[in-house]
This record gives sequence, structure tokens and C-alpha cells, in this order.
Amino acid sequence: MHQIRQIFELRQQQVGLRKIERLTGFSRNTVRDYVRRASSSGRSLPELLSMDDTALAGVLFGDESPSASQDPRWTDLEQRLPALSRELHKTGVTKWLLWEEYRGEQPQGYSYTQFSLYLRRFLQQQNAVMHLRHSPGEVMMVDFAGDRLRWIDPKTGEEHLCEVLVCTLPFSSLTYAEALPSQKQEDFLRGICNALSYFGGVPLSIRCDNLRSAVTKSSRYEPVFTEAFELLCAHYQTTPAATRVAKPRDKASVENAVNKVYQRIYAPIRSEEFHALSALNAAIRKQLDRHNALPFKGRNYSRRDIFEQEERAILRQLPPQSYQIQHVVWAKAQRNYHVILGEDRHQYSVPFTLIGKTLKVVYTIDTVEIYHDLLRVAVHRRDARQHTYTTLADHMPANHRHWQERQGWTPDYFLNKARQIGPATLAAFERILKTKVFLEQTYNTCLGILKLANRYGNDRLEAACRYAEAAPRINYTLLNNILLSNRDQAAAPQTPEQTTPLHDNLRGPSAYQ
Repeated sequence: MHQIRQIFELRQQQVGLRKIERLTGFSRNTVRDYVRRASSSGRSLPELLSMDDTALAGVLFGDESPSASQDPRWTDLEQRLPALSRELHKTGVTKWLLWEEYRGEQPQGYSYTQFSLYLRRFLQQQNAVMHLRHSPGEVMMVDFAGDRLRWIDPKTGEEHLCEVLVCTLPFSSLTYAEALPSQKQEDFLRGICNALSYFGGVPLSIRCDNLRSAVTKSSRYEPVFTEAFELLCAHYQTTPAATRVAKPRDKASVENAVNKVYQRIYAPIRSEEFHALSALNAAIRKQLDRHNALPFKGRNYSRRDIFEQEERAILRQLPPQSYQIQHVVWAKAQRNYHVILGEDRHQYSVPFTLIGKTLKVVYTIDTVEIYHDLLRVAVHRRDARQHTYTTLADHMPANHRHWQERQGWTPDYFLNKARQIGPATLAAFERILKTKVFLEQTYNTCLGILKLANRYGNDRLEAACRYAEAAPRINYTLLNNILLSNRDQAAAPQTPEQTTPLHDNLRGPSAYQ
């Protein structure tokens, strides 16, 4: 008020507006406005200067909204203001357009200047904000920063832009930030898991805006969340929550945290160059810890202090195992009793009885689980190789399983089987595998002999192979006949000892003395 008094005193001395502007530093329009208010009050300048500040302010400003008794136009406009404020939020609607429509209905209504003044005051009243007191451990608010960070591949020079996830606990304002490759669901959920790990506990709810990675259908009352986000919340025993559309004040704490991240993380590392995402996140973590440990302005405690003293004990404990991000897709079992995981273009087997069925596929970074109704019918280790197959023998029809087994036969396979029976059987198999030009032709013979072990037992087959050692050739028929005739239970035939007859052409030891 002393500045306004200075204007009135200079004006009382007949000083011009330009000079008052130069002496006081006020713009000419501001000076002119105060002089107009003094003139409109109906009081002289000496009379105004004699008043105290409260009285002078009441005369100059007072309640500038006209009463109904003073101006009936106000009654009409006052009733229109709520609707006008709603219309102003619609695309392309301006105050000038609303005023033109207003004057079309009320030709004697207010001018554009007065109309704008009253509408602006009404909007200011509607935008009043309230300070909310959050309870410890109640909610974790989540948002992505608008500005992105980057790292540069040292080999190619390619620049990789990163999204920055910011999470905060409103009660203590403890903050977490991490650079992620994208806002895609897998990256977003991994960032949430890392934030909970950083806080060392789980709040009652996790609130985000209407990200596509978390919300499939926005709603003021019942938003619909992605199944993956719901599974994460179920794993941590917390509740998903979403803000109203275009209502950033629903998560004002994290909006403020994003601004702090700009000031205390982005700014300190702005001149550094990073050659890996991990290096970028290491720099972010260093500045983040410093930010959380920095005392609040004008106070002797920090975000970390409040968290450790009042909030950490309220948070729920983390589960013993970290959450594996799960994706859910539906796939039809093809005629080859496999389903295709489209993300990897890899095929996984299911029981052949499910051919033609539509199955639910739940996969993580490590495993692929396949469900029919509520029953899990297959579990595979995830394989990212494209256009290849992962097949379990138990899922195959019997004829396919037999064919698959034959495709896997090798000499070592049969030799190992024979070795388990005995040395004579092993020697017999070694002779058999050497008898054919095409090795695969001997596999059926070896397979038949192993069937004899199933029929007669390993001991008798071993005895039969020992009995047949003197034979010039060993095959399935020979061993089968030996077992049928029970010759394996008799002594093995002895090979006659070969002796050389004496005659004059042979020299004895004496010939070499």
C-alpha cells in the first residue's frame, strides 16, 4: 500500500504519468489503473491518503463483484459461470467465443473485459488446492518424467533415449528413479519391482496415471488394469490404483518428485556421457541417494530420516522371491501339437490330445507355462530362437514317440545299454555294429536283442552272448535260438586247440645257437 500511496502523492503534486512510471517503476497502465480507482471512489486524493491501509484497500478494491441490487446483469452472468467454465475446457473454445455467444443471448450484457474478469475470478475459486496429509505406507505414486535421458553405444555411436521412471512415497517423499529402455509393459513392471526393492517394503497400493502398460480402460470409478499389472500387485499383496483422466493433482506428490529429479539428478549429470544403460543408472542412483539424504529446506531432517523413523516399519514385507514379469497370450494348438509364442516365433509342445484347443500361455523371461481351462498342461524353459521347436516326448502320440526315439539312436546309445547288461553283451554289440556298411541297419538288430533282455532277463542274455562268442557272426536270430533252446544255461562250446605236427622242415631252438 505504501507504493500506491507514493503514486497518489506524486499525482497530487501534478506529476505526469510518464514521470510517475519512471520514479516508481510501475508500468504506465498500472499507474493509470490506480488513478482511475481513486477517481471512481468519489474521494479526493488527500482524503484517500489520510486513511489507514485497511480502509484505503477497501475503498480502492473492496468486493469488485457487483451485487444483484447494483447490477441485474450480474445475476444472469453468475448463473452462467459454472456452465461457461465447463465449456472453456472443451477443445477450441475460447473466452471470446463464449462472450460472443453470451452477448447473442444478452445484447445488453457485460463487455468483453468485464466478462473475462468475472469468468477468470470464478475459475480461480474453482482451482483452489488443498494440502493433503498422507498416512505412512499408504501408497506409492508412479510416473514417467517428461524429459528423457540418453546413453551412447561406444561401438556404433548410436544414441539410445531412455524413459525415466519416478516413484515416491508421499508421506516421507522418499523417491526412486531409474532409466528404462521404454515405457513398454515389461520395462515398466520391472521398474516397479526395482522401486519396491529400493524402498525395502510394499505399500497398501500403487497408483499410476492411465499408462497403457498398466491400464486397459480408464474410469473415474473402476479402471480396468492389465492382467500383468494385476499379477504383479497380487504377488506383492498390494492394490492397483489409477488417477482420473487429465487429473495430475491426483498424484501431485510424484509430479513434484519429477521436478526434483530434474533439479537434483538431470542437472548434475547433464555434462556426462554414458556408454551403457547400467552406467547411466549408476549415476542416477548416486544422485538419488544424495537427494534422499539431503535435509529439507529450513529443517534438520531428510526424506530418508522420515522414512526410516516413521514409514519403513509400516510397509509390508517383500515376498521371499522377486516377481517374475508375466505375459499372457492365447494360442491354438496346431495339428503338430505345438503352440506358437508370437513374440519369439518359437513353438512349444502340448499333449497331442489338445489339438485344436485354444490354450492360455503365461510366460516370463525364463519359463513358458501353458494352461487348458485351469489346469497347467505343459511347462517349458523359454527359448528365444525363432522358427524352432521345443518338444517333450510325453506330449507325442506313441508312433511319433517311437519315430523320435529312432531319430536319436546312435552307436553310443546301444553300447551304453549293452554295457549295463554285461561285458559279453557289450562285446556282441560291438561286433554287430561293425558288420553293416550302413550303421543304421544294425540298429534294429540291437533293438531286437534288447527286447530279448526284457523277455528273458539280463543274466540269460549275457550268458547267451558268452555262449555265442565262438560263432563267426552274431545276430538276433542266433541269440534268440540260443535262448529258446536254453543252450545259454549249458557250458559254452570250447574252441579246439590248434597244434602243428612235427616234421623235418621245422627248426627247433638248437638251430639258433
